[in-house]
Amino acid sequence: QVQLVESGGGLVQVGGSLRLSCAASGRTFSRYAMGWFRQTPGKEREFVAAFAWSAWSDGTTYYADSVKGRFTISRDNAKNTVYLQMNSLKPEDTAVYYCAGDLSGFRVRVNPTDWGQGTQVTVSS
Repeated sequence: QVQLVESGGGLVQVGGSLRLSCAASGRTFSRYAMGWFRQTPGKEREFVAAFAWSAWSDGTTYYADSVKGRFTISRDNAKNTVYLQMNSLKPEDTAVYYCAGDLSGFRVRVNPTDWGQGTQVTVSS
């Protein structure tokens, strides 16, 4: 059983920055793909970013078009933690952000097995 715990959400002004953290426990971390999704009321949860392992690199990152160039996903294996650095925030980034994990680098982007409880990010204009 994997536990994912997010932190770092809050209120920020337009153009500001926030960094979300997600600490994982309960599973060997090194090859576990992790990512972030977000959800606003009345809408489906949407993919934001993911970090997946591959046989030919130290890891591959994926981003939704809406956040490319503004958000950066990274991970610290020693701390079993994945981060989402969010810069140049916009009001439309306001959502509950969920950490997600899966053994599959593909599934982590579409239908992850494991979820955190979510953290609210509010961008005020």
